[in-house]
Amino acid sequence: MSEEGSGYAKALGSRLRAIRTQQGLSLQGVEQRSGGQWKAVVVGSYERGDRAVTVQRLAELADFYGVPVSALLPDGGSAGHSEPPPKLVLDLERLQSVPSEKAGPLARYAATIQTQRGDYNGKVLSIRSDDLRALAVIYDLPPQQLAEELISWGVLDPDARRAVAQGG
Repeated sequence: MSEEGSGYAKALGSRLRAIRTQQGLSLQGVEQRSGGQWKAVVVGSYERGDRAVTVQRLAELADFYGVPVSALLPDGGSAGHSEPPPKLVLDLERLQSVPSEKAGPLARYAATIQTQRGDYNGKVLSIRSDDLRALAVIYDLPPQQLAEELISWGVLDPDARRAVAQGG
């Protein structure tokens, strides 16, 4: 691997590790949660930059983590990106304390995402900006207004305002 390619692999690996640790997963946790689809030794080698990851596997890993592929890619040194936009993370524990007449559609939507991902930690759930837009249709509110409502319920972090304002 060229020196430049090796640097990119290490930067990609750093992003992969950052996403995994943000989700509170160990390498063994990834293997367990994926039912063995993702071996700890393989993910670890991707994270160290010791092993090249194919585009297909990178897309599958992004899907497993519930993030867009672009979130796994290194910045590439593009100017103007001092920090990544905040993630849209729902606090599922707080959601349980919101009256069901308000939170019912959100709770059902979150449960569907958890089922699709096989993610049942029950504490937090990362959603995409597209998910927020779909929820906004369900609630018949503009996405920014829905985000404010979710923030007022304590279900969405106030930092999410930036993500919504930036379009995701």
